[in-house]
Amino acid sequence: MTNSMEKPAVTKVEVGQVTVGGANFVVIAGPCSVESEEHFLITGQAAKRSGANILRGGIFKLRTSPDSFQGLGKDGLAIAKRVRQELAMPIVCEITDPRQIGDFHDIVDMFQVGSRNMYNYSLLKELGQTKKPVMLKRGFSALIEEWILAAKYVTDGGNPNVILCERGIRSFEKVTRNTLDLAAVAYIKQNTSFPVIVDPSHATGVRNLILPMALASAAAGADGLLIEIHPDPDNALSDGFQALDFKQFDQLMDKLSLILDTLNRPLAPTAVV
Repeated sequence: MTNSMEKPAVTKVEVGQVTVGGANFVVIAGPCSVESEEHFLITGQAAKRSGANILRGGIFKLRTSPDSFQGLGKDGLAIAKRVRQELAMPIVCEITDPRQIGDFHDIVDMFQVGSRNMYNYSLLKELGQTKKPVMLKRGFSALIEEWILAAKYVTDGGNPNVILCERGIRSFEKVTRNTLDLAAVAYIKQNTSFPVIVDPSHATGVRNLILPMALASAAAGADGLLIEIHPDPDNALSDGFQALDFKQFDQLMDKLSLILDTLNRPLAPTAVV
């Protein structure tokens, strides 16, 4: 671990034309799962209209229950490619298997490694052979040290473009889906060179807690947010209970701008791919 008295140089990661880890604050928004081309397009339009910089959308979904919606797979990749081109907006999608790298590489601007795959060292090593940015979510029972070491599997392979994502950890508490560890955000910022963003959607699993935890994340020094939004959350195919509708997301962005003004940290401009 780096001595906390030695402030490391911060790595800046370029996702399309959006810089993560710089002076500006970044917002990534979109649905948990891509459900159709129309659904992904209208959600992406809403995200961009409200000021989000990067679009997210799940295509291959790792679900606890085999009966849950698993994503559209390769059909979803084709949809993501078309929506990315139409919106001219960088996109991040979760990769679940090293064999998917070729299919994903020219479609997404950043790979997402989900919580369950933080320990998938074969996948991390393969991603280290690319130069494509990697957003590495913290395992739901992972120590901070284990999370940092997982990131090193990517950087040691030659890919320095890693962003860490705090998405809550498993604890004894049942009121929220997970327990958001904002101390980890401050620690990462003080002791590593990795940019760090926060996913308050997964961290809480409670729609009404997303806004206050998003604001708290910005105040804690995070470089950005990852927010789930959906045109009709109550009828989403996955995780609708933790998604904001478009009006709620717009309200979050309005409140966030006030916090960022106080911190003298502007929201990154919406950029093209």
